[in-house]
Amino acid sequence: MAQIRLALVGVGNCASSLLQGIEYYKSAVSAETAGLVHPEIGGYRISDIRVVAAFDVDRRKVGRPVAEAVFAPPNCTAVFQTELPSDGVTVRMSPVLDGVAQHMRDYPDDKAFRVADEKPCDVVEVLRESGAEVLVCYLPVGSEDAVRHYAQACLDTGVAMVNCVPVFIASHPEWSAAFAKKNLPVVGDDIKSQLGATIVHRMLARLMGDRGVRLDRTYQLNTGGNTDFLNMLEQTRLRSKRISKTESVQSQLDVPLEDGNIHIGPSDFVPWQKDNKVCFMRLEYRGFGDVPMNIELRLSVEDSPNSAGMAIDGIRCAKLALERGLGGPLKEISAFTMKHPPEQLRDTDAREQLERWIAGG
Repeated sequence: MAQIRLALVGVGNCASSLLQGIEYYKSAVSAETAGLVHPEIGGYRISDIRVVAAFDVDRRKVGRPVAEAVFAPPNCTAVFQTELPSDGVTVRMSPVLDGVAQHMRDYPDDKAFRVADEKPCDVVEVLRESGAEVLVCYLPVGSEDAVRHYAQACLDTGVAMVNCVPVFIASHPEWSAAFAKKNLPVVGDDIKSQLGATIVHRMLARLMGDRGVRLDRTYQLNTGGNTDFLNMLEQTRLRSKRISKTESVQSQLDVPLEDGNIHIGPSDFVPWQKDNKVCFMRLEYRGFGDVPMNIELRLSVEDSPNSAGMAIDGIRCAKLALERGLGGPLKEISAFTMKHPPEQLRDTDAREQLERWIAGG
């Protein structure tokens, strides 16, 4: 079976979990192994993914082998695979653009980004030289210009894109049309956790509709201690993130809530939580006889492995689409793995449609 040649944009916690998983599942896949929706997609197993290019801006990562850089500060995710193969790939200096929030400089080195004093590489040239086929984007929330820079690089080099951040590419009419015109697959936007706050909130909201009760108001408040939560302290970077998370839940309701009755989004940075994300959720509803009731829930997850469990399927579906000659937004895998896909579906419907798509339907 051919390999999937992958380019990583952002060598942070999510990239660390992804690379650890690629190595972990080389020998750990069995009937008892947890964490995989699809051990195989179109003949591709996780072990078929090979990183051929990586980009970052942090001085502790740029110039280092990617197998070492994924464990460098400020990364703080769980380590479940200590040894990664040395594949000869060195992290290249990315154009910074709007990828680093200014307030990062006010926080300690082990919590924040520290930009390398290096000349940015030519992304298009690196992608071409590496022979990358799929690019996965893990840039920080609010990196509008930087994400678009990489989207354009994919269009210029014939590389498929998996956009894991809330900058709208697959779900943006002009960008999705550009990928369709180039006959390049794009999966996006804004990765759902494998089993995290968004999917739980969506399922509970949909369950209420299916059971005939009326959701009146709801909130989802999240805290964490990784660079994602530190980055999101800057409120100006959160517009697309709030839209993505809120629309993801609203899409499951028969009657969307008014803006004043729904609040979903990151709430605070708690350094000692590291990559642990804690979600506080409340749903207030009325049942039979309009009697008021409510659900309150606390969810604690390791954020980055939760993300990698979905990205691993998006990468393989992008490769499969390349083989099949399919371009533009991939509706099924986007609806299954992303918060803000081109078309929102109920999660059970997205799973069924994805299985048919994988099978060639």
